[in-house]
Amino acid sequence: MDRRRFLTVTGAAATLAFAVNIPLGGTAAAAEASAVQITENPFTLGVASGDPLPDSVLLWTRLAPRPYESGSGLPQKRFKVRWELAHDERFTRITKRGTVDAHPEYNHAVHVEVGGLDSDRVLYYRFRVGQWVSPVGRTRTAPSKGARLTELRLAAVSCQAYHDGYFTAYRHLADEDLDAVFHLGDYLYEYAVTATGGARAYTDRVLPSHFNRETLTLEDYRLRYALYKSDPDLMAAHAAHPFVVTWDDHETENNYADDTPENDVPPEEFLLRRASAYRAYWENQPLRRRQLPQGPEAQLYRRLQFGRLAQFDILDTRQYRSDQAYGDGWQVPGPESQDPARTMTGATQERWLIDGWRSSKATWNVVPQQVTFAQRKDRSTPDFKVSMDSWDGYPASRQRLLDGWESAGQDNLVVLTGDVHVHYGFDIKKDFDDPASKTLGTEIVTSSISSGKDGSDKPSNWATYMQANPHLKFYNGRRGYAVVTLGKDEARADFKTVSAVTTPGAPITTAGSFVTEAGNPGLTPA
Repeated sequence: MDRRRFLTVTGAAATLAFAVNIPLGGTAAAAEASAVQITENPFTLGVASGDPLPDSVLLWTRLAPRPYESGSGLPQKRFKVRWELAHDERFTRITKRGTVDAHPEYNHAVHVEVGGLDSDRVLYYRFRVGQWVSPVGRTRTAPSKGARLTELRLAAVSCQAYHDGYFTAYRHLADEDLDAVFHLGDYLYEYAVTATGGARAYTDRVLPSHFNRETLTLEDYRLRYALYKSDPDLMAAHAAHPFVVTWDDHETENNYADDTPENDVPPEEFLLRRASAYRAYWENQPLRRRQLPQGPEAQLYRRLQFGRLAQFDILDTRQYRSDQAYGDGWQVPGPESQDPARTMTGATQERWLIDGWRSSKATWNVVPQQVTFAQRKDRSTPDFKVSMDSWDGYPASRQRLLDGWESAGQDNLVVLTGDVHVHYGFDIKKDFDDPASKTLGTEIVTSSISSGKDGSDKPSNWATYMQANPHLKFYNGRRGYAVVTLGKDEARADFKTVSAVTTPGAPITTAGSFVTEAGNPGLTPA
C-alpha cells in the first residue's frame, strides 16, 4: 500500500484536515448571520459556471467584501444566498431559483448544482445577498447524449501567472462564441507577488505584503485565489462561458508528483500542503460536490459528453504519477525513465480512460490534460534530451494509452494540453521515432495566458525543434489561447495570440490555423 493511500485509509486524512483547519464532509457548525451585516459589495470575485450536463449546470460565487484580507471581511458565520437562473439576461423568464448557504468553513464559497433543465440551452444566472446583486453570468447546458450536433466550439487555456503580466487574452476570450472553456492547469502560481504586481508594475495600487511569499497554508492559497479571481479580465471570461477545469502543478507546488514534493520535504508534511491547496482549489472553482477533496485526495478526472459529436475525458496527471526520473528537468532518456512500471495517470485512471474510449459513441474523443503528450526532442542528434516532467518522461505509460486507443477501434483522438507557455500543433504518431509511422491523433497545445511574459512568434529554439520533431506542425511563443471547432467532417484549431501581456489592452490575432479530417488524422494548414 503506498504512503498516500495508507494515510487516507488509516484515518490520517482526518488528522491532516484538522491540522489545516479543513472540516470533514458535512461539517457546517457556524451560526447563521443576517445579510444586513454585509455593508460592502460581497461579489468582488465575480461569478462562474462549470461542468455542463444535459440537464444540469453548476453555478459558483464567493462572498468576499474585502478579498485581500484574511476572512474576506466577513464574520465566521454562514449567510443565505439567493440564486436565479433565467432564459434571458434581464431575468424576465426565470426557470429556476433557490437559496444556498455560504459557509465560513468553505470560505463563503457556494456551489449550486441546478438540475431538471432542458438540454442545449443558453441560460443566465445571478446571486443575491441582502441588498447586493452579483454580476450576471451566462452559461449553457450540454446537448443530450444522443444529439447529432453539427458543430461544437471550445477554447483551451492554461498558465496564468499573475506576476508575469495582464490577463488580456481573457478579455478577448469573453467575446468569443464558445460552448465551453477548458482550463488545463496552472490557474494560479504559488510564487510570491510583489506589492506592484510583478511585471504588471502597478502605480495606482499597492498589494498587501502577505502576497509577497510562497503559498503554503490554506489561508495562503485562499488569499492567492482572491488576488487572481479579482482580475477583471478573468472575471469577464468566467461570466461569459462555462469552464471545465483541471489542475497541474502550480496550484499546489512546482513539479510535484503524487506525494513527492519539489524540494526535500517529508511526504507527510507535503501532504498537509497538498490538502490545503486542493481544498482552496475546490472552493474557488466551478466544480461539483463529487470533486470536493477529502484531506489530500480529490478525484478530478471525469467525463463529459456533448451529444454524439464529442466525449471529453478530463485527466489528472499530477496526483497519481510516479516521481520524475533523473530529476524533473530535461534529461537524456534512460532505463529509469523507460521503466514499464512508471505511470503518469495511475492504473485506475488509465483503465477508466481506455474503457471510456472502448464504449464511446462520439465522433471526436477529446482528452483535456496538462503536459505535452507527443515526443518533444530538444535537438536532432542522438544525445537529445526530453522533459522528464512531460509524457516523454513516462514513455511506457504513453504507449499503453496509444495501444489502448488502437484497441478501442476509434478514429479521432484530440489531446488538449497546456503547461509549456507556447502554442504547439502535433501529430500523434504510433512510433514517434519513425516519421512514416501511422498518425493516431492530434495534439493541440495552448500557450499561456500570461506565464513567461510577452514571448515571441519564433522562440530561439524554433528551427531546432521543427527539425528535431517532424510531427510538430506549428510552434509559436506568444501568449494567448486556442479555439478548437469540432465538426462532423473535420476539427479546426485556431491559435490566438496577443502581442504583449506586460502592458494591458493588446489586440488579439490568429497566429495559425490547422484542420484535421475525421477518419484521417493529421494536421494540415487551414
